[in-house]
Amino acid sequence: MINVNDVYQTVLLILNKEQRGYLTPNEFNKIATQVQLEIFENTFEDLNRQYRVLGVDDEYADRLDHLDEEISIFKEYSNASYYSEDPLGPIENPYFYLPENVFRIGTIMYKGEQAIQATNRGEYLHLNMSKLTRPTTNYPLYIQEGVVTPEDPLNPGTYLCEDCVRIYVYPEEINKDVSLSYVRKPKDVIWAYVQGSLGQYQYEANPGPTVIPNTGSQDFELDDNLQTEVVLRILAYAGVVIRDPQIVQAATQQVALNEANQKS
Repeated sequence: MINVNDVYQTVLLILNKEQRGYLTPNEFNKIATQVQLEIFENTFEDLNRQYRVLGVDDEYADRLDHLDEEISIFKEYSNASYYSEDPLGPIENPYFYLPENVFRIGTIMYKGEQAIQATNRGEYLHLNMSKLTRPTTNYPLYIQEGVVTPEDPLNPGTYLCEDCVRIYVYPEEINKDVSLSYVRKPKDVIWAYVQGSLGQYQYEANPGPTVIPNTGSQDFELDDNLQTEVVLRILAYAGVVIRDPQIVQAATQQVALNEANQKS
């Protein structure tokens, strides 16, 4: 993990060295979260590209293994929740919804041992026409359709999750024991602080009533070797915020150079 305070202090040092401008904690947190997401998404593209390249038979130099290690900390296993009733009563088309932090679905399972195969609505209708091909508890299917924000039946006005992935599992008699492996989204980066006696920002890692935000700080969930890239990408965005094209150009060029070196 990359320490959020180290990155913020480095960014401020570079920006203020020539009195170019200042990046507030709120601005930094938003940019840092965006940068982390970009690097995270690029890891999947790099992994896909690396599968088409002959690997290196060395435990420290194999790029494919290294990329998989970077993703592995985001791999999770969880149960899917069944939603069949809202505050007004039973709903017409019950469904399962997946955890809020799902980024990419791995395998969806029934009773932890039977893989549920993905399909679409048209293919499902075709398969369901024959007794030989229609889904069964031994060969179940699921259809992923949109996102949902289900309301808690026991507490109207509150929601069980926000913008969760919705899946329909067939046969419809399956209404429990559905689980999944998946890659979760990275947590938002947070540089938390308390106000000093002169109104200055003072870094605070731990949560507390006077901490802003009161949840405390959250480090980057990226490998330490990506710290230089993180700083450069944040500087590129910071240059836009403080309206300094030289910062944008220099940081963008260095990021492009680093990416070219990694792919060569």
